[in-house]
Amino acid sequence: MASDTTVVPSASSAGEVMAAVDDDGGVERFVIADVSAEEAWLAAPTGEAKPLASMR
Repeated sequence: MASDTTVVPSASSAGEVMAAVDDDGGVERFVIADVSAEEAWLAAPTGEAKPLASMR
């Protein structure tokens, strides 16, 4: 599913969060998921992502 994954350390021990870039059907999506919970994820097209510097 994912071509590039990153495990993000959690601030609490309540869950484990992963991020991945998924290429499904020609559209790349950035996916963030709590892998310790069912159906706890969100996805957004990478083309709509804002640079981190613009969020400051």
